[in-house]
Amino acid sequence: MSLALMFVLLFVLLVAGAPVAVALGVASLFFISTTGMPNLVVLHNMVNGINSFPLIAVPFFIMAGHLMNTAGITNKIFACARAAVGWMHGGLGHVNVGASVIFAGMSGAATADAGGLGNIEIKAMRDAGYDTDFSVGITAASSTIGPIIPPSLPLVVYGVIADTSIGQLFAAGLIPGLVMAMALMAMVAFYAWRRDYPRDDRFRIPVFLRTFGDAILPLFTPVIIVGGILSGMFTPTEAAIAAVAYSLFLGVIVYRTLNWRRVLRVSMETIETTASIMLIVAASAIFAWILTANQVAQLFARNLLTVTDDPVAILLIITLIVLVIGCFMETIAAITILTPVLLPVAISIGVDPVHFGIIMILNLMIGLLTPPVGMVLYVLSKVADVPFERCVVATAPFLVPLIAVLLLLTFVPEFSMWLPTALYR
Repeated sequence: MSLALMFVLLFVLLVAGAPVAVALGVASLFFISTTGMPNLVVLHNMVNGINSFPLIAVPFFIMAGHLMNTAGITNKIFACARAAVGWMHGGLGHVNVGASVIFAGMSGAATADAGGLGNIEIKAMRDAGYDTDFSVGITAASSTIGPIIPPSLPLVVYGVIADTSIGQLFAAGLIPGLVMAMALMAMVAFYAWRRDYPRDDRFRIPVFLRTFGDAILPLFTPVIIVGGILSGMFTPTEAAIAAVAYSLFLGVIVYRTLNWRRVLRVSMETIETTASIMLIVAASAIFAWILTANQVAQLFARNLLTVTDDPVAILLIITLIVLVIGCFMETIAAITILTPVLLPVAISIGVDPVHFGIIMILNLMIGLLTPPVGMVLYVLSKVADVPFERCVVATAPFLVPLIAVLLLLTFVPEFSMWLPTALYR
């Protein structure tokens, strides 16, 4: 009974607009108090929840993304992508996707992509005569590539909770991220044909070489991060520290666009973002401990298997659950709550934890594009200066290729498992 009341209280608090960490903490404390457990259990599990070496990577990846945006490196990335693929019909739409793929290897966060590159991309597309709705829609959709292609903050958190190799998760995200990019570029090509969008410019080798030369050093960032992890030179945590050091090197010494005042501002923004994430993780640790202690995952698995024992049907049900919850809950909170419940079910039907991690993160990225919690939509509403409701309508068509990729990756695990299997197993 107390367990049911805990879920009811959590739902009521979330609907009332309470912060996710507060809702999780209060609901968990209610259960612990009503069952006679000592309140010290709360502090113990909160500390254990964030006492993890891989979680140290979170603030450093956040800081690296902020430094790249503040140093103006996103402008160089956009210029390079424009010179490379701007010659295609609907060129700036393709540039939008290409720039997101490049930036994904630096930031690992969808909101950083939307806030940093989005401002540049939407302005350029508007100036070139593209519809505002199309510009906002493709910018929102392409930003979801960020947490799939390594490095990825959600994959780090999932790896900690699922006790799964973060290196393998990073490797598993690379090909799915590229598949997402190709699907979105196909959607851009369809719009370009239907609306007769122009080419941005013809391909010129001197311009491409010049912009590539300007962007060559930033382009080394994903090489350093991913290459270092896959080669075994350093752990994901050490890779995050290396990304920050390299970003500082570019911004302070090479381009000289960062001063100590800007670095201090970025540091404060990083502290604020990290604190909110860690508080969610800590509160979720208590909630997850209660679910584990009361065998909620096993009970859910048994009930689900009584409905059907078909692995395809079970995967579809899990996908639907994650998609729906992703519409109402922030990504990190959803990962910390859903992983202990859904992962055992997925493993019971033969799904690899690494494969399931990619499925879950892509599900939740689609949730970033749906109301009422779609964080990317809120960011782009501010960046593009358009109403939130208009952002929702503009983004809706681009959910089609993303959901198609989600189903492809769910039922053809080779797309995500080939690279980690080749490198690690």
